[in-house]
Amino acid sequence: MTALRSWEGFLFAVLILIYAVNAWSSPVFLTPGNQINMFQLSVEKIIVALVMTFVIINGEIDLSVASIMGLAACAFGWLVQAEVPGGWAIMIALMIGLACGAFNALFIVGFGIPSLVVTLATMIAFRGFARVLVEDRGINAFPAWFNHLGQKGLIGPVPLAMVVFAVLAVLAYLILQRTAFGRKVYFIGANRAVAEFSGLDVRAVKAKIFIASGVVSALAGILFAARVGAVRGDVAQGFELDIITMVLLGGVSIFGGAGTMSGTILAILIVLALRNGMALQNITGHIQTGVLGILLILSVMVPIIRETGGRLIARVR
Repeated sequence: MTALRSWEGFLFAVLILIYAVNAWSSPVFLTPGNQINMFQLSVEKIIVALVMTFVIINGEIDLSVASIMGLAACAFGWLVQAEVPGGWAIMIALMIGLACGAFNALFIVGFGIPSLVVTLATMIAFRGFARVLVEDRGINAFPAWFNHLGQKGLIGPVPLAMVVFAVLAVLAYLILQRTAFGRKVYFIGANRAVAEFSGLDVRAVKAKIFIASGVVSALAGILFAARVGAVRGDVAQGFELDIITMVLLGGVSIFGGAGTMSGTILAILIVLALRNGMALQNITGHIQTGVLGILLILSVMVPIIRETGGRLIARVR
């Protein structure tokens, strides 16, 4: 925990540095409009990063989240095109996300197949289903209220996207850091065999996490559809990179059992500011993706270096 707090302190310093550099290089960066826009353009990724924190701390991985986002968004578009009322279309899309999460859980928990293998397969499968639904054509005949909700929806003076993120962030923090379920997530991620020996229902915990991942990913897909006002088969494709980078950069160990929600939230702010700053400097999306790829590698290496350094210090002492 001391190491994690130190890492969070480092992340906070990095966040301040990035804000300072971006503010110096672009007078637009610190304007309220740009800061709001920064959140609105990435709200789908950052809410999925919150639930991905649970997944990775639990010692698993979910590579299918972006494909579930795409499938839910395309299902919503297909249903609306079939003249299903918007409210019902949203509920069905969320149920599809739940079914996707349950499908992942069935093979990971029920059959004991590694989550990397299962979610890699379902990442391809769910994306294929999304393309079948819309056949790579755009669907944009959404209800006016739905588009307004995603593009101009406000709760008081605050955009809906920022409110959704704030509510889910607080909820995720409380569940992970302040409840018995959160402690089980850590315990199982640190040592599954010991957790099972201690009498914890490991399968139930893992199943709940993957089902939650599916539902939150579907919600993110619906928010994406509302923000953009259209869906295609490639909706959210490649979002996995940003999401996993945010979580690992936040200090969550890829091996499970360690990490904090506050670290993830700091990393989310860093990635958002970094992407926004590069966009303001007209740096292409491909270069931005490359930078995040390097950041992901460094994020994976950090806990390994920290553990190795700790062992060396202990030997010297």
